[in-house]
Amino acid sequence: MWLDFGLFLVTSALFAYVFMSSTITRLHKVYLTFHACLLLWPLSQFAAGTTDDPFYQSFYLKIGFAGISVVGVAWTIFAIFLSGSSYVLNRRSMTALAIPTIAVVILILLNPSGLFMKPVGTDYAEREYGPIFWIMVAIQFIYVVLSSALFMRTSRHSAAPRHRRQVQTAVTGMVILAVFALGDTFVNVVIDKQLPTISGLTSFGIMFSVIYFVIAIRRYGVFDVVRIAQVNVVDSMSTGVAVLDEHDVVLETNRVFRRLFDIRTGDRLRIETLLEPLDVEGGVDSFLQAYRGNPPRPAQIEVTFKDNDTFRHVIIHGEPIEAHGVLIGRVLTFQDVSELRSLVESSYRQNEALQQRNRELVEMQAELYAMNQQLERMAITDSLTGCYNRRYLMQQLEHEIMTNIRYNIPFAIFLFDIDLFKSINDIHGHLVGDEVIKHTADTVRRCLRRTDIVARYGGEEFTVYLPHTNRTQALMLAERVRQAVSSSEISTGASGRTVQVTISMGVLAVEESNPDRIDDPKEYLRELFSRVDAALYRAKNGGRNRIVAAD
Repeated sequence: MWLDFGLFLVTSALFAYVFMSSTITRLHKVYLTFHACLLLWPLSQFAAGTTDDPFYQSFYLKIGFAGISVVGVAWTIFAIFLSGSSYVLNRRSMTALAIPTIAVVILILLNPSGLFMKPVGTDYAEREYGPIFWIMVAIQFIYVVLSSALFMRTSRHSAAPRHRRQVQTAVTGMVILAVFALGDTFVNVVIDKQLPTISGLTSFGIMFSVIYFVIAIRRYGVFDVVRIAQVNVVDSMSTGVAVLDEHDVVLETNRVFRRLFDIRTGDRLRIETLLEPLDVEGGVDSFLQAYRGNPPRPAQIEVTFKDNDTFRHVIIHGEPIEAHGVLIGRVLTFQDVSELRSLVESSYRQNEALQQRNRELVEMQAELYAMNQQLERMAITDSLTGCYNRRYLMQQLEHEIMTNIRYNIPFAIFLFDIDLFKSINDIHGHLVGDEVIKHTADTVRRCLRRTDIVARYGGEEFTVYLPHTNRTQALMLAERVRQAVSSSEISTGASGRTVQVTISMGVLAVEESNPDRIDDPKEYLRELFSRVDAALYRAKNGGRNRIVAAD
């Protein structure tokens, strides 16, 4: 009993160690799930030994066997992740994989008619196992075969030594557990009549396999893909890297650094000694002052040294590593800029031509920007009058009007057209008609405020949006516009003759409105223009050259 409890404590401590000391990746999460299932066995064996009540003994033992039943599917999922086939795991495949385990766990917990186990005598200190037990063993065997097949396929097809080491570690750990579990089954179940009961075999197997897994995780980092990836990335860099502790002892180097300098991990690297034989460009004192300062600062210097009959230019950069304001080490990087130096010298000779091309590109960019600005203006303005077009105005009004209504800001809309414009076209021609439209637009703009927006609505029709304008102000402005247009003269170009035009106008002022009643801004805008359009037509029908306020 106490043996199982001790093994449980050891296994639990190893679980906590892995959880707290490792960078938890998805692979670690799956392994920890497998580890947690294993913990149930020694705990249940200990719990069953603490009581003489058959009911509680049965309950604890069934919990332990249920945990062992889950080990198979947990190990198979671990094998799928480790083999790089986690993409096959979805809700359907996970359900199919877990159904046998779920069924066996239910049967174990129910133990119908003692078909899983029954006591020999008055309690479960000695027990007999029924067909459900052997079904559980068979299912665990199937899971082991499935995971072994995955591992064999991965070992055959994976070229990465790291991946093969992961698989070998997993297989070795599982073999340890399987040997002890099979030994426990053979000794204490198959030939239990011939030999005395040997307790704790499966618990020992769990402990030894877990110890092996933890040693592999900690010492070799076989499941730590992130750490391996970091080492590979640093080693593949074209820049030399050396990591030092606070005493300038080298902790880690990469391949490029080892090729440049005969310094290995564990050596002491004093930057002053390193710089002494090198040709230093720039002030070495300022570099050392920053490097050795208190507090230390990032420092950079360029050096030149001979390497196999060639001179190399290398930039050395020192970056302090601090924790809570205390220096705990440094990272030195060595960037070979020899090729860059050569390119700079070559580029210097072509600098004038490149600068000229750059100036041309800047000019072209300015022209393109001006053209884009022109295109944007053309997209929102009327080419004849320079006023905004109808589409732009409606887009602006959708936002403006809703803002006005939300904050109870009064506004007004004018809609007017040139009276008898068709007859002007028929008598004087379309060129004069265009001049009449342009002149009328200019006249209206001069009468309006800077905040008002005038747009060509279509043909000889115009509309004006007047923010912060109540009904009285709108009618005053409308009258000013009407008088200005009717008093202006437009040259026809024929013998100095001129033509005068008038406008008819509908005016709509919105001073109060309930924003809660407006569901669709576009529909509300159409309603406003329908009302002001009706006012315009009343002005036309009332004799023209007049203003009518909308209802």
